[in-house]
Amino acid sequence: MPIAHDEMNLLQRRQLKILRSLPGWITISALAAMMAGCGDKPKPQPPPPPKVTVAQPTQQTVTDYLELTGNTQAVYTVQLVARVAGYLEQVLFQDGQVVKKGQPLFVIQRNTYEDNLRRAEANIAQSRAQLQFAESQFARYSSLIQDSAIAQSDLDNWRYQRDLAQANLRSAETQRDLAKLDLEYTQVTAPFDGRMDRRQVDPGNLVGSGGSTVLASINQIDPIYVYFNISDQDLARLRKRARGIPGASDSRNWSVRVGLPGEDGYPHQGHLDFAAISLTTTTGSLLMRGILPNRDGGILPGLYARVRVPLEQKASLVVPEVAIGHDQQGAYVFVVNDKNVVERRSVKTGPALDALRAVDDGLTGKEWVIVNGLMKAGPGRQVTPERQ
Repeated sequence: MPIAHDEMNLLQRRQLKILRSLPGWITISALAAMMAGCGDKPKPQPPPPPKVTVAQPTQQTVTDYLELTGNTQAVYTVQLVARVAGYLEQVLFQDGQVVKKGQPLFVIQRNTYEDNLRRAEANIAQSRAQLQFAESQFARYSSLIQDSAIAQSDLDNWRYQRDLAQANLRSAETQRDLAKLDLEYTQVTAPFDGRMDRRQVDPGNLVGSGGSTVLASINQIDPIYVYFNISDQDLARLRKRARGIPGASDSRNWSVRVGLPGEDGYPHQGHLDFAAISLTTTTGSLLMRGILPNRDGGILPGLYARVRVPLEQKASLVVPEVAIGHDQQGAYVFVVNDKNVVERRSVKTGPALDALRAVDDGLTGKEWVIVNGLMKAGPGRQVTPERQ
């Protein structure tokens, strides 16, 4: 450090010696330059206002919706049971298979019931023969009674025999019909077009003994139901637009759209076909149901569903969804005034339309709304707007 100080003093002495040897005006100029070099540096200029992208709201026709949640359910669900006792001989479907109405599904031991049917038919033949004999005897005795060749009691006896044979014949025919039913019950068929669940009993097991044995379940899922609850406030809005509660008797087929987990939007469209007769007192909501086509069977019962029920169509101002912010005061947008200063505008938002959002209140349509560069903007801040 001392060496550096001595070198600086030596340099200053040399500069003064040079200045003494120069003319006076040059010396003064050099001193002025040296003094100017020792002054403060100029302050840096502030950066220009940040650039933001702005756009004016556009007017489009949007649909006001009720957005609800629900679950899908099968139109019909039936448990197939063994209605006669016997050993299960065959299972004629694969678990999860789609079957048609009347398609055979299970076969229960048939030989016993085939024998019962043959015995019932034999009893019919016997009763018919007895009836024919009793009728012929009654006719013979009826002619003899006119000649007083027989006693009245004999005629009454054959009348009784004829009537008894008629009753026995009707009883035998009834037993035959029951035997036919039992034989039909040994083959379990699909009651409607639907999708089978897994079988509950394997072939070789005794079924129907001591009670009904559940063999399998079948669902009809084309079409399919979606159940959801609607609050009393939303119900009032729906009733106002529909002038009542839409249902199966409503010829307008009030539309309903449904979205399932993993799906974007609401791709499934159907209509409302049922509403409960009263609201649930604990929740103040009404159970409603929509029905959807399901030809490919892709919608399974029990799925969580997003439900959208349209109310009305109207012309509204729309802005990009990204332009809308939310805080404790509610929804808002940033607009740029004629002095390029950012202002906050509270808005009342409406339904969504793809990447846009309807604005029901707060804008006139002439504002320039910031749609890009929101992180650079803030109320009262100067910006450089670029129109989209």
